Amino acid sequence: MFDLKLNEVWAYRDLLWLLVRRDFVSFYKQTILGPLWFFIQPLFTTIIFTFIFGNLAGISTDGLPKPLFYMAGITAWNYFADCLTKTSTVFRDNAGIFGKVYFPRLIVPLSIVFSNLVRFGVQMLLFLILMVYYLATDAQFNISWAICLFPIVIVLMALLGLGTGMIISAMTTKYRDLAFLIGFGVQLLMYATTVIYPLSTALEKYPKYAWIIEYNPMTPIIETFRYGFLGEGRFSWFSLGYATGVTTVVLLFGILVFNKVERNFVDTV
Repeated sequence: MFDLKLNEVWAYRDLLWLLVRRDFVSFYKQTILGPLWFFIQPLFTTIIFTFIFGNLAGISTDGLPKPLFYMAGITAWNYFADCLTKTSTVFRDNAGIFGKVYFPRLIVPLSIVFSNLVRFGVQMLLFLILMVYYLATDAQFNISWAICLFPIVIVLMALLGLGTGMIISAMTTKYRDLAFLIGFGVQLLMYATTVIYPLSTALEKYPKYAWIIEYNPMTPIIETFRYGFLGEGRFSWFSLGYATGVTTVVLLFGILVFNKVERNFVDTV
């Protein structure tokens, strides 16, 4: 049941890249600005967060420039959220194809992870440009050794989103209402993650509820991301190990339910 059929996935690798290209092109095919939306969305979100949470609410950013702090959180969160949201509707969106043609079903969620990686790369470029700008203005932040963990952070975000998305996708074949809750639920989850505030602020001001944020597996991932690139954040090997453990469990359970549902989902979708 945990067989990933990686040999079949490799044999169908051309289909994988075809699906990646399809996802990338179709999403922006009928838009005027096209791929520029990759830049526009995180840029405007950063501006709004800076104004509302940074200026009006006065939430601490651990001494980091506010736009840089929020851009770091948004860039990391967007990749995870996109992987989760788009993977969660795999069975519903591809019911016609799955019912007619055989190929390793895992290719579809994998293609979503890879196509979102392109968007993540573009947003990372925007984040790096912002870093260079603040370095030129002598802003107070430092790149730390934890930047070497960046590849691990990417993998954790991708696999956590993939595993969670596959679980939800399997459940939506039977419980259609879940599909309507995904977008709303992901937005709520963002506020339980350190995207708009540092973990230190949550622990200091809301100690009674901070455990919810602290044990959210995306929190140590984002904190590690910020600590690596900006030198601020509550990094610990224990927290990163905890996030890795949760990601592994979620991924394995996601594979289990995905493989189980794919054998008879045509009767329920």
